[in-house]
Amino acid sequence: MSHTTQVQPLRPVPSHSGADPTASARARRRPGSPQWAAWAFLAPVTLYLVLFYAYPLYRNIDLSLRNYTVRSFVQGDAPFTGLQNYRTVFDDPTFGPALVHTVVFTTVCLVFQYAIGLALAVFFNQHFRLSATLRALFLVPWLLPLIVSASTWSWMLNSDSGIVNAALHAVGIGPVNWLTSPSWSLASVIIANIWIGVPFNLVVLYSGLQSIPASLHEAAALDGANAWQRFWRITFPLLRPVSAITLLLGLVYTLKVFDIIWIMTKGGPADSSTTFATWSYQLGFGSLLPAFGPGAAVGNLLVVAALVFGLVYVRVQRKQALS
Repeated sequence: MSHTTQVQPLRPVPSHSGADPTASARARRRPGSPQWAAWAFLAPVTLYLVLFYAYPLYRNIDLSLRNYTVRSFVQGDAPFTGLQNYRTVFDDPTFGPALVHTVVFTTVCLVFQYAIGLALAVFFNQHFRLSATLRALFLVPWLLPLIVSASTWSWMLNSDSGIVNAALHAVGIGPVNWLTSPSWSLASVIIANIWIGVPFNLVVLYSGLQSIPASLHEAAALDGANAWQRFWRITFPLLRPVSAITLLLGLVYTLKVFDIIWIMTKGGPADSSTTFATWSYQLGFGSLLPAFGPGAAVGNLLVVAALVFGLVYVRVQRKQALS
């Protein structure tokens, strides 16, 4: 008996060239697509950046380009003056000393905070007994509110009843006017800020040390390298990426330090500890006739300085990634 096989006719395969382009576009834009999900996740961050970063920066730039008074600040009819506020700032006798104090304050604080933080990180990387407890105690200056830290240092450095002068008197050294002498006021706020910033450097650099394989140090020790050679030839080069971001964040933070200086010295005496941060506040809010425009101009100079160093950091990192 013969069997007849029936062959089903082949269905024509639709050509891609004849597909409906609008249907594919709608499929790409449907609410459940990954693209819409990505925009949904980005929307809160974008809104936050616009409201709390972009808009305040725009307002500060607008303040620096107009002649704002108290009345015009409320009514919003300040006349446009261009770069006149910046010329006023550059011609002010306070500009030169404030610039020098800002550079000295930032540089000295960064150097000592990084050096002390790195030394402590290397020390605690030995994993001895009570290492975790001591690391936790070193975080106390970082956890305290700045007003508490600044007030404590003001009491310690008080000329008459401070514990620092009492210790100096015990070893036969006369009292020092830490906060009221133009020669010592800037050094006083630098010491306080170094004490506050060391824990941040310690935490970040210690985490960087944890990522360095111990086998590298063991191999170098077998080759006869001493402790200093192992640190300089292995630890420090491998720690450069972490060190770079630590110094950049420390720079941005130190440039805008206001609380410590204002609580301890208010930028005095005789502007001997005035920086751009305190000067900007003095111009904008430190008198009955505030100069909002020049104060905003000084603040923008700090923003530009932080932006320049940030771009330098990005450029250096990009070159290292390509090399």
